[in-house]
Amino acid sequence: MALPLRVATAASVSRNSMPKNPTFFSLPYFNCTLKFHNSPSLNPRPNALPTRPHHYIRVISEATVEPEISKKQKNDSPKDWKIKMLYDGDCPLCMREVNMLRERNRSYGTIKFVDIGSDDYSPDENQNIDYETAMGRIHAILSDGTVVTDVEAFRRLYEHVGLGWVYAITKYEPIAKIADSVYGVWAKYRLQVTGKINAH
Repeated sequence: MALPLRVATAASVSRNSMPKNPTFFSLPYFNCTLKFHNSPSLNPRPNALPTRPHHYIRVISEATVEPEISKKQKNDSPKDWKIKMLYDGDCPLCMREVNMLRERNRSYGTIKFVDIGSDDYSPDENQNIDYETAMGRIHAILSDGTVVTDVEAFRRLYEHVGLGWVYAITKYEPIAKIADSVYGVWAKYRLQVTGKINAH
């Protein structure tokens, strides 16, 4: 024999949050089926004294779990982003900086992270910056569509997570030109330095 049963999941609820005249307190629930099985003691045996019948209940539950967006996805694509960072997810050294900015971005929600090596990457959604161009140097896109590159891109990204002081000096000449030159050398030989071969 099977009986349908709705069982509310256990949750800590204060008395103040309960309605005065509750009909049924609705929480995420499990759909359960109760199955009754007779105890072997119900089967008569020769010279056996009668015993009290026992019933055992087996609960079969089916829980529906709503799909959840991972924290990483939420952190990478905030709704009110101010600047978009195009990065190479296959570059180990690059990812150290990306992960640091991700951690900072949890408190700010201003940076949207876009992996140019992802199958979902679309130049049309990123100011027509194709994979080869993005691989050549760092690109960032402001919410108004403005594209910034090189050290200025890093400076803008850092400013949006409260670390503007790190690159503040690069706003001024001749530091700005020197910094861009140094970064240009790094960008040119990045793949050889990191041991990554362009497989795309």
